[in-house]
Amino acid sequence: RYQVQEMLRIERIFEEQGIQGELDAYNPLVPDGANWKATMLIEYPDAEERRRMLARLKGIERRTWVRVAGCERVDAIADEDLERETEEKTSAVHFVRFELPEEMRKRLRGGAPLSMGIDHPHYRAEVEVPAGVREALVADLAA
Repeated sequence: RYQVQEMLRIERIFEEQGIQGELDAYNPLVPDGANWKATMLIEYPDAEERRRMLARLKGIERRTWVRVAGCERVDAIADEDLERETEEKTSAVHFVRFELPEEMRKRLRGGAPLSMGIDHPHYRAEVEVPAGVREALVADLAA
């Protein structure tokens, strides 16, 4: 909400049509209580390394997941707004959504551990989400 208000103020948008345009752009990025939405940034400071790695990491946005203890993992749904991958490389920025089944949301509210990861052939990672971050994410879910 505040990000939209800030954009309206900075861009001096006061007319109904302009406000609606900003809302139409931002609303798909807002979680609905049964999912999480995130911006995935793949960052390599060196331009040559970034070019090389984005070519190697093609498809990584579809290999990103969340898992709650006792539940099957949920894979990301990526880039619903437009295709960000080319034949040569993936994009450095992706918009991802994780649809969380009711059982998963129930377990999260009950304190079950949460992990996130990537299982791409050229990049594998898994991390247990720290308690404070986990609590903030759970607070975004509808009761």
